[in-house]
Amino acid sequence: MDRLKDKVAVVTGAAQGIGAAYAKGLASQGALVVVCDLADTSSVVDEINGEGGSAMGVSADVTDDDSLKNLVAEVEGHFGPIEILINNAAIFASIQFKPFTELSNEEWDAVMRVNARGPFQATKAMLPSMQKNGRGKIINISSGTFLRGAPMFCHYVASKGAVVGQTRALSRELAASNVYVNCIMVGLTESEGVAESKQYDMARSANQNMRAFQRDMMPDDLLGTVYFLASEDSDFISGQCINVDGGALNY
Repeated sequence: MDRLKDKVAVVTGAAQGIGAAYAKGLASQGALVVVCDLADTSSVVDEINGEGGSAMGVSADVTDDDSLKNLVAEVEGHFGPIEILINNAAIFASIQFKPFTELSNEEWDAVMRVNARGPFQATKAMLPSMQKNGRGKIINISSGTFLRGAPMFCHYVASKGAVVGQTRALSRELAASNVYVNCIMVGLTESEGVAESKQYDMARSANQNMRAFQRDMMPDDLLGTVYFLASEDSDFISGQCINVDGGALNY
């Protein structure tokens, strides 16, 4: 399909898991995909290119301005100006559930640095490229945990609330540049990290019971919303948070 034909799309945290699903999905819609991660991106890039898509891998740290500057230069030199950014990179599956009183300042700062500051820095770095392009679509990835205040996870929930705040503020600020900023609030999804972690066994069952559609949520369940927000179909929508969780939370 050519819904996003030749649109340059950067997906952060895309070497595996949900980010890899976003990258492959965008490529299936004709986008020129940049698979960005500190981890090895070659398997995702090879899969996309092997199936007739167009992808390149870039090693970049979303919390390092020089790294992001180099990413933009490399992407523009290879594909051209950026139109789509999915701010997906985050610390999640490796977090251990614990009371907030047991969280160290270092743990708090590490999660906030990547999950909250990362999207801020990536957006700031890629905005000039979008302005060259004449338009842009920024899709921030938040979490349904912010809506229901999931316990034992305070720093993560707070970081995803910060993503919602950025989405709303930047949608106003970037409209003059024809840049749209929206957010997906993701339910518990069976990524590799979640599937391999025993601590999510109880959470998985609880989430299934909450959902209108009582099954596991898979990465591909998010793709339709990504396509909509990345395409011209959503050209009068900005500052919005779409909850994708199988009908678990109705607000």
